[in-house]
Parts: sequence; C-alpha cells; structure tokens
Amino acid sequence: MNRIKIYTSFIVILAAFQTVSAQKKDENIGTEVVNVVKPYTPTISDAYKVKEVPVIEDQETTKKEEVKYQIFSFPVASTFVPAKGKAAAVDKAKQEKLYPNYATLGFGNYKTILGELFISHEIDKFQYAGGMFRHQSSQGGIDGVKLDDAFGETSINAMYGYNRNETSFKVDLGYKYEGYNWYGAPLENPNFDEANLNVIDPGHTYNTLTIGSELAVTKSFFDKVNLNFIGFSDNYGSRENRFIIKPAFNFDFNDTAVKLKFGLDYLNSSFETIYNLETPAPDVATNIEKSNLIFSANPSFTILKDDLSIELGAEVTYFSRMKDIYNGVETDLNNEFYIFPKIKASYNLVKDIMVFFAGAEGGLRQNSYESFAGQNKFLSPTLLLEPTNNQFNIYAGLKGKLANTVAYNLKAGYDSTENMPLFKSNPYLSDPTDNYSYGNSFSVVYDNVKTISFGGELKADVNKNVTIGINAQVYSYDTKDQEEAWNMPTVKAGFTTDFNIGKKWYAGSQLFYVGERFDAFTNYQSFPNPDSKQKLESYFDINAHVGYKHNERLTVFLKGNNLANQNYQKWLNYPVQGAQAILGASYKFDF
Repeated sequence: MNRIKIYTSFIVILAAFQTVSAQKKDENIGTEVVNVVKPYTPTISDAYKVKEVPVIEDQETTKKEEVKYQIFSFPVASTFVPAKGKAAAVDKAKQEKLYPNYATLGFGNYKTILGELFISHEIDKFQYAGGMFRHQSSQGGIDGVKLDDAFGETSINAMYGYNRNETSFKVDLGYKYEGYNWYGAPLENPNFDEANLNVIDPGHTYNTLTIGSELAVTKSFFDKVNLNFIGFSDNYGSRENRFIIKPAFNFDFNDTAVKLKFGLDYLNSSFETIYNLETPAPDVATNIEKSNLIFSANPSFTILKDDLSIELGAEVTYFSRMKDIYNGVETDLNNEFYIFPKIKASYNLVKDIMVFFAGAEGGLRQNSYESFAGQNKFLSPTLLLEPTNNQFNIYAGLKGKLANTVAYNLKAGYDSTENMPLFKSNPYLSDPTDNYSYGNSFSVVYDNVKTISFGGELKADVNKNVTIGINAQVYSYDTKDQEEAWNMPTVKAGFTTDFNIGKKWYAGSQLFYVGERFDAFTNYQSFPNPDSKQKLESYFDINAHVGYKHNERLTVFLKGNNLANQNYQKWLNYPVQGAQAILGASYKFDF
C-alpha cells in the first residue's frame, strides 16, 4: 500500500512539473506531497456454464461397453378369456305399427250417431285402391224450436291410384246425401202462429256426385292436370253441373323457371222457381237457368336473390255468360275480359326469426249452389248465381320463429271485391206457399265490398307432448248498396291445445269466439214492411276431446261440443244444440 502511495505521488509530481514547465520554465512553485487514495471496488466477472461433456485432452479413451439384451420366453397356462366388445344400448320408443284400415263408431245425446269406415288395399307395388264410408246424424231436440231440427249426412267414396317411375295417376268417385230442415221460424213474430207450424214441411235434402282425377309427370315441362266434375241437386228440382279442368306446365329458360297455369270452369245451374213476393199466376214460368264459363291463363316466374324471393305473374281471364233466364225471360248474354295481379314476395330480415312477406292477388271466382250450401245449409232453392270479381287483395305481414318451438304469423290486408256474396234472411211473405217462404230460409245477395283486415297467429310446441295455438282476426267492411255486410263477423278468434298424457292418454280442446253480425228481416204480413236490421250477438264456444289408447289397434274417445252450453244463433232464428257429448271407439286393422 505504501509503495502505491509513493509511486502515485511521484507520478502526480512529475505530471505537475511537466505542466508548469510547459507554461513557464523559470517560475518555481515549490514542492508539496499529495496522497491519492482509491477505494477498493470489487467486481464479479461473467459466469460460464460448465459443459456437460468436458473436453478430454487424453489421447486414448475407454471404449463404451456394448450391452446385449435377451428375453427367455416360456409358455404360461391361462384360463382368462376377454369378453367381446359391444355397443351401448340406446333407449328408443317402440315403433307403432301403421294399419291401413280403421272403423269408428260413436253415440251421443240428441240421439247422435257417428260412424266411419276406411279401407285401402295395395294391388301391387305400383297400384292401390281404397274406399270410405262416413255417417253423422242427430234427431234434434233444440230448446225452443217448434219445427223438426234433425239432420244427417252420409257419404261414400272410392279411389284408385297408380304410381310408377315419373308418372302418377289417381281418380276418386264420391256420393253424398244430406238432409236438413228449415227449422228457424220467426216464432217471435206476432203473425206467426201454430197454424203455420202445422203447414210447414221443413225437410230439405241435397245430393252430390263428384268425380275427380289427377295426372302428374315429373321431370317434364308438363307438370300435372286436374279434372273434376260436381253434380248437385236437391228435392225441389234444382240441378247443377260443374266441370273444372286445371293443367299446369313448367318451363326453364336459362336460370329462370316459368310456370304456366290454365283453368276452365263451366257451370250450368237451374232452379224450378224463384222467391215469389206475390202468388204467381197460373201457367207462368218461374224458373232460373244460368250457364257461365270462366277461362283463365296465369303465367309467372320467380326471382331468387340471396334472402329475397319474388314471384311475378298475372292472370288473364275470359268470362262468357252462355245462358241467363230469370222468371222465364232470357236476358242478353255478354262476354268480358279481366286482368288480375298475381304477385308474391318475401324477404328474410333475420334468418329463421323474421320474414317479411307481401303480395297482390286477384281473380274471378265461380259461385255455385253446391259451394253456397257448404257454408249455409238453410238456403232456399231460388238462388241467383253470379261470379265474384276479386279485383285485388293486397296484403303484407311478418312471420318467423320467436324460439325453436314458437312460430308466429302477422298479416294485414286490403281487399276490393265486386259481387261479393252475402247470406241474407228471406222475407216472410204475405201469402206463403212454399215451406221456405215463412222467413225461415236464406238467399244470396251481391254487393261491392271493400275489406280491411288484421290478423295474427301463434303456435308453440311446449314439448313433444303439448302444443298450443292461438289466432285472431279483425275485419272492417265498407259496402256500396247493402246497409251491412250481412252475416259477416267483425271479430274471430280461436285457441287450441293438444296433449299427450303418457303413452296411453291424449286430449285436446278448441275454444273459439265469433263477434256480432247483422241480418235483415222483412215481414210482408204487416205494412209498411221495411227491412228490420237484426243483430246477432257474439258467441263463445268450447269443444274438447279425450282418448285412451288401449293398444295399438283399439282407441276409446269422448268428444264434447258447445261445452259452454250457449244457445246462440249462428244464423238468424237458428239456435244451435246445447252441450253435446259423443262416446265412441276406433279400431285399426289390416287384412
């Protein structure tokens, strides 16, 4: 340490001397001893990882000894046998056998009988045949009704079908007999007394003969053709024959599919009498005869682009009045052309959740005695049959799913129709001569009606055993000549449920509501005799059914109608049966 101090001092002195000498040689500044002490500062040098395999500098190394392995095997006796692997069992319901034939029989109050039989047979792998018999009747007994209110319907059908390769053909033949009564007499009318009840024979029967066929060919420009014949008559000499032919074709032009539909609808009808307001003179014809022909052509094509689908089309219709005789007088015949829109569009706003749809459609509709009797069984055989010109029906709405098991449909529309048929009560004649001229039957009147409608529907599959549905519609009518849109409700609503209770039981219910309606009643027994507008109150009805599946063949059921037991009027002066119950069974079989 002393040496370091001495050397350091010497170096500093020498450096200082040299510096001073460089500045000024002759100046003597004297001498002074300076001790410089430097503190010790230890440092850590970089660490180096020792190599796993050190370098060996020896010239010779020992060779690695080679190790050899050898297995000495010998047999060992064993009784172990491994079990074969198999897939785990999956629980599944037993598939119910489907039977092609069944028979149903039931009995209820009001002496109701219900019967049904369906039989089918496979001739070979290309052909089949079948038949059906159906009957329902009731002996009546409605509270407050003085005339016979029994009714009955019996029908029988036969069918044949052929299906091979790309061709299918089917034909069916049917006959139906219906018996109803004009029991809706205006009992509250002071001019209607017991003497009238003894004179009226209210029985009215219908006979319907139908022949239908369809020929379809796949993978061809010819799609299908339908041919139908309907022969309709009643026990008052009314006759009607209707022929309908509807061929359809498909054409492909590049990537565009074009559809072409045709329709031919011919109707010939005759009634032996008119609704006489006065007693007709002897030997004066009072018949009604009409023959109408409607021919239509409807070309259309579809545009598909992403989530948008548009069907553009139009319908060109030719109408020919080939015969028109009223009260024995033939009127001038006429021919007319019509053009109607046939446009539909839909757009997927939110995939599988919300689809917007809209359309504008129209058409000329043939009205027939048979179609009117299907809606109202209490018509008089004195109808004027005119076609209905649905100028346009514009609608728009939303449909989709709120969840995987809940579907909805909302729709609003505006409809403009010329010659809309409306059911209206026939007047009570001053000198009634027919069983239907006591104010106890209905006629058809026509008017130009504009309708605004709103409606919605909701369906839900709560689970695999429970389904629920609800719907409602609201209507607003604007008539041109008639005071009201007779017998047209302003509100309709319904609620349905279906249940499967275990494997054996099932049940369901239907609740529906129909709003108030209006009819007009004219009494020629008193003077003056203006139309008296009658209000038909709204009604609520409940239907339900429950069944027990004894086995895959036999099922026992119980059905109930009008369980609210309301004696409401569906038509003016026509109350319905009260609470009804039918107990029956259905049996499936094959042979």
